[in-house]
Amino acid sequence: MAYIPPHKRHSTDSDAPKPSPSEPPLPLHSQRNSRRRGGEIVYAQQSVSRWFIAPSIHEDVVSDDDRIPCPVRLEPISCESVERRRGGEKPMVLVCDRLKTGETENCGNLGKSPWKLIVEKIESDLLDSFQNVRDEMFSNELKEEVKPSFIARFGKIFFHRNSVSLDTLEKISDVERSLHQVKRSFYTNISDSFMEAIHGEAIPEFRVDFSEDKEYYHVKVFDKCRPTATISCKCSVMEGGAELELCKIELNEVRHLVVDISCLNKNLDLRLMLRSKRILTALDDEEKHGLLTLMKSAIIDPHVKGGLRWPLGKESLGDRYSIVGVWHTKSQSFKSSSTRLELRLANRFDYRTSSGEATKEVILRMRGVNKQLREEILEVDVITEMLLENLKLIWNNFLCQGCSFN
Repeated sequence: MAYIPPHKRHSTDSDAPKPSPSEPPLPLHSQRNSRRRGGEIVYAQQSVSRWFIAPSIHEDVVSDDDRIPCPVRLEPISCESVERRRGGEKPMVLVCDRLKTGETENCGNLGKSPWKLIVEKIESDLLDSFQNVRDEMFSNELKEEVKPSFIARFGKIFFHRNSVSLDTLEKISDVERSLHQVKRSFYTNISDSFMEAIHGEAIPEFRVDFSEDKEYYHVKVFDKCRPTATISCKCSVMEGGAELELCKIELNEVRHLVVDISCLNKNLDLRLMLRSKRILTALDDEEKHGLLTLMKSAIIDPHVKGGLRWPLGKESLGDRYSIVGVWHTKSQSFKSSSTRLELRLANRFDYRTSSGEATKEVILRMRGVNKQLREEILEVDVITEMLLENLKLIWNNFLCQGCSFN
Protein backbone atom coordinates (compact mmCIF):
# COMPACT_ATOMS: atom_id res chain seq x y z
CA MET A 1 0.00 0.00 0.00
CA ALA A 2 1.51 3.33 -1.06
CA TYR A 3 1.52 6.21 1.41
CA ILE A 4 -0.73 9.23 0.75
CA PRO A 5 0.52 12.43 2.38
CA PRO A 6 -1.99 14.42 4.49
CA HIS A 7 -2.41 17.28 2.02
CA LYS A 8 -3.52 14.83 -0.71
CA ARG A 9 -6.03 12.89 1.36
CA HIS A 10 -9.75 13.34 0.70
CA SER A 11 -12.09 12.98 3.64
CA THR A 12 -14.93 14.75 5.39
CA ASP A 13 -14.93 15.84 9.01
CA SER A 14 -17.44 13.16 9.88
CA ASP A 15 -15.15 10.47 8.52
CA ALA A 16 -12.04 11.64 10.29
CA PRO A 17 -11.13 9.72 13.44
CA LYS A 18 -11.20 11.75 16.63
CA PRO A 19 -7.93 11.89 18.50
CA SER A 20 -7.75 10.12 21.82
CA PRO A 21 -7.62 12.65 24.68
CA SER A 22 -5.24 10.39 26.60
CA GLU A 23 -2.42 10.40 24.11
CA PRO A 24 -2.17 13.75 22.29
CA PRO A 25 0.95 14.21 20.21
CA LEU A 26 3.09 17.16 21.19
CA PRO A 27 4.06 19.26 18.19
CA LEU A 28 7.44 20.85 18.76
CA HIS A 29 7.97 24.35 17.40
CA SER A 30 5.06 23.87 15.02
CA GLN A 31 4.50 27.61 14.78
CA ARG A 32 8.12 28.63 15.19
CA ASN A 33 11.33 28.47 13.24
CA SER A 34 12.96 25.07 13.17
CA ARG A 35 16.35 26.57 13.93
CA ARG A 36 17.72 27.52 17.34
CA ARG A 37 20.99 29.05 18.40
CA GLY A 38 24.03 27.04 17.40
CA GLY A 39 24.70 23.94 19.43
CA GLU A 40 21.20 23.28 20.65
CA ILE A 41 18.97 20.50 19.41
CA VAL A 42 17.26 21.35 16.13
CA TYR A 43 13.67 20.30 15.43
CA ALA A 44 11.98 20.38 12.05
CA GLN A 45 9.13 22.81 11.48
CA GLN A 46 6.52 20.02 11.64
CA SER A 47 8.26 17.81 14.19
CA VAL A 48 6.28 15.76 16.69
CA SER A 49 7.26 14.58 20.15
CA ARG A 50 5.32 11.94 22.07
CA TRP A 51 5.59 10.08 25.32
CA PHE A 52 3.47 7.21 26.55
CA ILE A 53 3.63 4.15 28.77
CA ALA A 54 4.15 0.86 26.97
CA PRO A 55 1.35 -1.71 27.30
CA SER A 56 1.67 -3.61 30.56
CA ILE A 57 1.44 -7.38 30.38
CA HIS A 58 0.47 -9.03 33.63
CA GLU A 59 -1.75 -11.90 34.60
CA ASP A 60 -4.32 -9.67 36.29
CA VAL A 61 -4.84 -7.57 33.14
CA VAL A 62 -7.60 -9.33 31.24
CA SER A 63 -10.48 -7.09 30.18
CA ASP A 64 -9.12 -3.56 30.69
CA ASP A 65 -5.79 -2.92 29.00
CA ASP A 66 -5.71 0.63 30.40
CA ARG A 67 -5.62 -0.46 34.03
CA ILE A 68 -2.44 0.07 36.00
CA PRO A 69 -1.31 -3.46 36.89
CA CYS A 70 0.57 -2.23 39.96
CA PRO A 71 1.18 1.04 41.85
CA VAL A 72 3.38 3.51 39.98
CA ARG A 73 5.21 6.55 41.27
CA LEU A 74 8.02 8.95 40.49
CA GLU A 75 11.18 8.09 42.37
CA PRO A 76 14.42 10.16 42.58
CA ILE A 77 17.56 8.65 41.10
CA SER A 78 21.19 9.73 41.38
CA CYS A 79 22.79 10.98 38.17
CA GLU A 80 25.81 13.21 38.70
CA SER A 81 25.91 14.82 35.27
CA VAL A 82 22.20 15.74 35.32
CA GLU A 83 22.35 16.98 38.91
CA ARG A 84 25.34 19.17 38.05
CA ARG A 85 23.45 20.77 35.16
CA ARG A 86 20.30 21.28 37.24
CA GLY A 87 21.80 22.76 40.38
CA GLY A 88 21.83 19.56 42.42
CA GLU A 89 18.25 18.53 41.63
CA LYS A 90 17.86 14.76 41.26
CA PRO A 91 15.91 13.53 38.24
CA MET A 92 12.85 11.31 38.77
CA VAL A 93 12.04 8.00 37.08
CA LEU A 94 8.68 6.31 36.73
CA VAL A 95 8.72 3.00 38.59
CA CYS A 96 6.31 0.12 39.05
CA ASP A 97 6.49 -1.70 42.40
CA ARG A 98 5.86 -5.07 40.82
CA LEU A 99 9.20 -4.92 39.01
CA LYS A 100 10.86 -5.43 42.37
CA THR A 101 8.94 -8.65 43.04
CA GLY A 102 10.32 -10.32 39.92
CA GLU A 103 6.94 -11.04 38.29
CA THR A 104 7.21 -11.91 34.62
CA GLU A 105 5.10 -10.97 31.66
CA ASN A 106 2.24 -12.93 30.19
CA CYS A 107 1.46 -11.88 26.64
CA GLY A 108 -1.53 -14.14 26.28
CA ASN A 109 -3.95 -11.96 28.23
CA LEU A 110 -3.29 -8.83 26.22
CA GLY A 111 -4.59 -10.17 22.92
CA LYS A 112 -1.93 -8.21 21.02
CA SER A 113 1.80 -8.10 21.42
CA PRO A 114 3.24 -4.92 22.97
CA TRP A 115 5.27 -4.17 19.83
CA LYS A 116 2.12 -4.26 17.73
CA LEU A 117 0.32 -1.90 20.10
CA ILE A 118 3.29 0.47 20.00
CA VAL A 119 3.25 0.51 16.19
CA GLU A 120 -0.49 1.22 16.20
CA LYS A 121 0.04 4.17 18.53
CA ILE A 122 2.76 5.83 16.46
CA GLU A 123 1.99 4.76 12.88
CA SER A 124 0.12 7.89 11.80
CA ASP A 125 2.73 10.30 13.19
CA LEU A 126 5.52 8.13 11.83
CA LEU A 127 4.21 8.08 8.27
CA ASP A 128 3.51 11.82 8.27
CA SER A 129 7.05 12.45 9.53
CA PHE A 130 8.47 10.13 6.88
CA GLN A 131 6.75 12.16 4.20
CA ASN A 132 8.06 15.43 5.66
CA VAL A 133 11.61 14.06 5.54
CA ARG A 134 11.15 12.90 1.97
CA ASP A 135 9.90 16.35 0.97
CA GLU A 136 13.09 17.79 2.46
CA MET A 137 15.30 15.18 0.77
CA PHE A 138 13.90 15.80 -2.68
CA SER A 139 13.77 19.58 -2.38
CA ASN A 140 15.92 21.38 -4.94
CA GLU A 141 16.25 24.42 -2.69
CA LEU A 142 18.75 22.87 -0.28
CA LYS A 143 22.48 23.09 -0.87
CA GLU A 144 22.97 20.15 1.47
CA GLU A 145 22.76 16.38 1.16
CA VAL A 146 19.99 15.21 3.50
CA LYS A 147 20.43 11.72 4.98
CA PRO A 148 17.45 10.44 7.01
CA SER A 149 17.79 7.85 9.75
CA PHE A 150 15.23 6.01 11.88
CA ILE A 151 16.82 4.71 15.07
CA ALA A 152 16.11 3.19 18.47
CA ARG A 153 17.96 4.26 21.61
CA PHE A 154 17.95 2.74 25.07
CA GLY A 155 18.16 4.43 28.46
CA LYS A 156 15.89 6.00 31.01
CA ILE A 157 13.26 8.73 30.79
CA PHE A 158 13.94 11.38 33.42
CA PHE A 159 11.17 13.58 34.80
CA HIS A 160 12.17 16.91 36.32
CA ARG A 161 10.61 18.95 39.15
CA ASN A 162 8.07 16.44 40.35
CA SER A 163 4.91 17.94 41.81
CA VAL A 164 2.50 15.22 40.73
CA SER A 165 0.94 12.54 42.93
CA LEU A 166 0.12 9.29 41.12
CA ASP A 167 -1.03 7.32 44.17
CA THR A 168 -4.78 7.42 43.49
CA LEU A 169 -4.67 6.90 39.73
CA GLU A 170 -5.99 3.60 38.38
CA LYS A 171 -5.49 3.95 34.62
CA ILE A 172 -2.43 4.33 32.46
CA SER A 173 -4.14 7.13 30.53
CA ASP A 174 -4.61 9.05 33.80
CA VAL A 175 -0.89 8.73 34.59
CA GLU A 176 0.02 9.90 31.08
CA ARG A 177 -2.30 12.88 31.40
CA SER A 178 -0.91 13.82 34.82
CA LEU A 179 2.69 13.70 33.59
CA HIS A 180 1.95 15.29 30.23
CA GLN A 181 3.28 18.74 31.21
CA VAL A 182 6.21 17.57 33.35
CA LYS A 183 9.57 18.34 31.74
CA ARG A 184 11.32 15.19 30.49
CA SER A 185 14.68 14.15 29.12
CA PHE A 186 16.06 10.87 27.81
CA TYR A 187 19.32 9.71 29.39
CA THR A 188 21.26 7.30 27.19
CA ASN A 189 24.30 6.48 29.35
CA ILE A 190 23.88 2.79 30.18
CA SER A 191 25.58 0.38 32.57
CA ASP A 192 28.35 -2.17 32.07
CA SER A 193 25.82 -4.94 32.77
CA PHE A 194 23.67 -3.72 29.88
CA MET A 195 26.66 -3.81 27.53
CA GLU A 196 27.45 -7.34 28.71
CA ALA A 197 23.85 -8.41 28.10
CA ILE A 198 23.95 -6.96 24.58
CA HIS A 199 27.14 -8.87 23.76
CA GLY A 200 26.02 -12.10 25.39
CA GLU A 201 22.32 -12.24 24.47
CA ALA A 202 21.06 -9.59 22.04
CA ILE A 203 23.77 -9.85 19.38
CA PRO A 204 23.40 -13.66 18.97
CA GLU A 205 19.60 -13.33 18.91
CA PHE A 206 19.70 -10.53 16.34
CA ARG A 207 21.85 -12.67 14.01
CA VAL A 208 24.12 -9.76 13.17
CA ASP A 209 27.68 -9.95 11.90
CA PHE A 210 30.56 -7.88 13.19
CA SER A 211 31.11 -4.98 10.83
CA GLU A 212 33.93 -2.73 12.04
CA ASP A 213 35.57 -0.70 14.79
CA LYS A 214 35.57 3.06 14.34
CA GLU A 215 37.17 5.98 16.12
CA TYR A 216 36.32 9.59 15.34
CA TYR A 217 36.64 13.09 16.73
CA HIS A 218 33.64 15.35 16.13
CA VAL A 219 34.59 19.02 16.43
CA LYS A 220 31.61 21.35 16.91
CA VAL A 221 32.18 24.76 15.33
CA PHE A 222 30.11 27.93 15.61
CA ASP A 223 29.98 29.82 12.32
CA LYS A 224 29.06 33.50 12.53
CA CYS A 225 27.58 33.23 9.03
CA ARG A 226 25.30 30.38 10.18
CA PRO A 227 24.21 31.63 13.64
CA THR A 228 21.28 29.22 13.90
CA ALA A 229 23.31 26.06 13.30
CA THR A 230 26.45 24.31 14.45
CA ILE A 231 28.95 22.81 12.03
CA SER A 232 30.21 19.35 12.96
CA CYS A 233 33.59 18.34 11.52
CA LYS A 234 33.97 14.57 11.59
CA CYS A 235 37.67 13.67 11.79
CA SER A 236 39.84 10.59 11.98
CA VAL A 237 43.43 10.41 13.20
CA MET A 238 46.07 10.57 10.49
CA GLU A 239 48.72 7.90 10.22
CA GLY A 240 51.30 8.71 12.84
CA GLY A 241 48.65 9.72 15.37
CA ALA A 242 49.54 13.40 15.69
CA GLU A 243 46.99 15.23 13.51
CA LEU A 244 43.34 15.08 12.53
CA GLU A 245 42.14 14.31 9.02
CA LEU A 246 38.85 15.95 8.07
CA CYS A 247 36.41 13.32 6.75
CA LYS A 248 33.02 15.03 6.57
CA ILE A 249 31.38 18.39 7.31
CA GLU A 250 27.80 18.34 8.58
CA LEU A 251 25.25 20.64 10.20
CA ASN A 252 23.22 19.80 13.31
CA GLU A 253 20.99 16.78 12.94
CA VAL A 254 17.31 17.70 12.60
CA ARG A 255 14.72 15.77 14.59
CA HIS A 256 11.42 15.05 12.87
CA LEU A 257 9.81 12.56 15.27
CA VAL A 258 10.72 11.64 18.84
CA VAL A 259 8.75 8.92 20.63
CA ASP A 260 9.73 8.16 24.23
CA ILE A 261 8.21 5.01 25.71
CA SER A 262 8.24 4.18 29.43
CA CYS A 263 8.56 0.40 29.74
CA LEU A 264 7.39 -0.42 33.26
CA ASN A 265 7.89 -4.15 32.77
CA LYS A 266 11.52 -3.61 31.82
CA ASN A 267 14.58 -2.02 33.38
CA LEU A 268 15.16 0.36 30.48
CA ASP A 269 13.00 2.73 28.46
CA LEU A 270 12.92 3.12 24.69
CA ARG A 271 13.26 6.08 22.35
CA LEU A 272 12.32 5.85 18.67
CA MET A 273 13.55 8.77 16.62
CA LEU A 274 13.42 9.91 13.01
CA ARG A 275 16.20 12.39 12.30
CA SER A 276 18.10 13.70 9.31
CA LYS A 277 21.71 14.76 8.90
CA ARG A 278 22.66 17.57 6.57
CA ILE A 279 26.02 17.16 4.84
CA LEU A 280 27.49 20.39 3.48
CA THR A 281 28.43 19.89 -0.16
CA ALA A 282 28.76 23.47 -1.44
CA LEU A 283 31.45 25.07 0.74
CA ASP A 284 33.67 27.63 -0.98
CA ASP A 285 37.46 27.53 -0.76
CA GLU A 286 37.60 30.11 2.03
CA GLU A 287 35.20 28.10 4.20
CA LYS A 288 37.07 24.85 3.61
CA HIS A 289 40.40 26.50 4.40
CA GLY A 290 39.06 28.00 7.63
CA LEU A 291 37.70 24.70 8.95
CA LEU A 292 40.82 22.78 7.90
CA THR A 293 42.98 25.31 9.75
CA LEU A 294 41.00 24.75 12.95
CA MET A 295 41.33 20.97 12.62
CA LYS A 296 45.07 21.15 11.94
CA SER A 297 45.53 23.26 15.09
CA ALA A 298 43.97 20.61 17.35
CA ILE A 299 46.21 18.71 19.76
CA ILE A 300 45.19 15.14 20.58
CA ASP A 301 45.29 14.78 24.36
CA PRO A 302 43.66 11.73 26.04
CA HIS A 303 43.92 13.43 29.44
CA VAL A 304 41.38 16.20 28.67
CA LYS A 305 37.62 15.86 28.31
CA GLY A 306 36.68 15.37 24.67
CA GLY A 307 40.21 14.21 23.85
CA LEU A 308 41.27 17.42 22.07
CA ARG A 309 42.66 20.81 23.04
CA TRP A 310 43.86 23.87 21.16
CA PRO A 311 46.83 26.16 21.80
CA LEU A 312 45.89 29.48 23.37
CA GLY A 313 44.24 31.67 20.77
CA LYS A 314 43.89 28.86 18.21
CA GLU A 315 40.40 27.74 19.31
CA SER A 316 38.89 30.37 17.00
CA LEU A 317 39.66 31.71 13.55
CA GLY A 318 39.17 35.41 12.94
CA ASP A 319 35.73 36.57 13.95
CA ARG A 320 33.90 33.83 12.03
CA TYR A 321 34.69 30.37 13.43
CA SER A 322 35.04 29.23 17.05
CA ILE A 323 35.16 25.81 18.72
CA VAL A 324 32.11 25.15 20.92
CA GLY A 325 32.43 21.42 21.64
CA VAL A 326 34.29 18.17 21.04
CA TRP A 327 33.23 14.52 20.95
CA HIS A 328 35.64 11.59 20.92
CA THR A 329 33.82 8.37 20.00
CA LYS A 330 34.93 4.75 19.75
CA SER A 331 32.37 2.31 18.43
CA GLN A 332 31.82 -1.29 17.43
CA SER A 333 29.15 -1.96 14.84
CA PHE A 334 27.28 -5.11 13.91
CA LYS A 335 24.94 -5.35 10.94
CA SER A 336 22.29 -7.51 9.36
CA SER A 337 20.27 -6.95 6.20
CA SER A 338 17.74 -4.79 8.08
CA THR A 339 19.59 -3.34 11.09
CA ARG A 340 22.89 -1.88 12.22
CA LEU A 341 23.79 -2.06 15.91
CA GLU A 342 26.34 0.40 17.27
CA LEU A 343 27.97 0.09 20.71
CA ARG A 344 29.59 3.42 21.42
CA LEU A 345 31.90 4.95 24.00
CA ALA A 346 31.63 8.74 23.85
CA ASN A 347 33.69 11.38 25.63
CA ARG A 348 32.11 14.82 25.20
CA PHE A 349 33.04 18.33 26.27
CA ASP A 350 31.00 21.51 25.82
CA TYR A 351 33.12 24.67 25.74
CA ARG A 352 30.13 26.93 26.38
CA THR A 353 29.20 25.31 29.69
CA SER A 354 32.68 23.95 30.55
CA SER A 355 31.09 20.58 31.24
CA GLY A 356 31.67 17.11 29.88
CA GLU A 357 30.74 13.47 30.35
CA ALA A 358 31.96 10.05 29.26
CA THR A 359 29.10 7.73 28.33
CA LYS A 360 28.35 4.21 27.08
CA GLU A 361 25.58 4.17 24.48
CA VAL A 362 23.72 1.71 22.26
CA ILE A 363 22.08 2.76 18.99
CA LEU A 364 20.04 0.52 16.69
CA ARG A 365 19.73 1.89 13.17
CA MET A 366 16.86 0.40 11.16
CA ARG A 367 18.57 0.04 7.79
CA GLY A 368 15.59 -1.53 6.05
CA VAL A 369 13.28 1.32 7.07
CA ASN A 370 15.89 3.90 6.07
CA LYS A 371 16.22 2.30 2.64
CA GLN A 372 12.46 2.57 2.18
CA LEU A 373 12.66 6.27 3.00
CA ARG A 374 14.86 6.78 -0.06
CA GLU A 375 12.58 4.88 -2.45
CA GLU A 376 10.45 6.75 -4.97
CA ILE A 377 7.24 5.32 -3.50
CA LEU A 378 6.79 4.86 0.25
CA GLU A 379 5.36 1.38 0.85
CA VAL A 380 3.45 1.49 4.14
CA ASP A 381 2.93 -2.26 4.48
CA VAL A 382 6.64 -2.98 4.01
CA ILE A 383 7.68 -0.37 6.58
CA THR A 384 5.10 -1.57 9.10
CA GLU A 385 6.27 -5.17 8.80
CA MET A 386 9.92 -4.16 9.25
CA LEU A 387 9.07 -2.02 12.26
CA LEU A 388 7.09 -4.83 13.90
CA GLU A 389 9.97 -7.26 13.41
CA ASN A 390 12.53 -4.82 14.82
CA LEU A 391 10.39 -3.85 17.82
CA LYS A 392 9.76 -7.50 18.68
CA LEU A 393 13.50 -8.15 18.83
CA ILE A 394 14.04 -4.93 20.79
CA TRP A 395 11.32 -5.79 23.31
CA ASN A 396 12.61 -9.29 23.88
CA ASN A 397 16.34 -8.59 23.87
CA PHE A 398 17.27 -4.93 24.38
CA LEU A 399 15.28 -3.64 27.35
CA CYS A 400 17.13 -5.91 29.73
CA GLN A 401 15.06 -7.33 32.56
CA GLY A 402 18.22 -9.10 33.66
CA CYS A 403 20.40 -6.05 34.30
CA SER A 404 20.19 -2.76 36.16
CA PHE A 405 20.15 0.73 34.67
CA ASN A 406 22.82 2.30 36.89
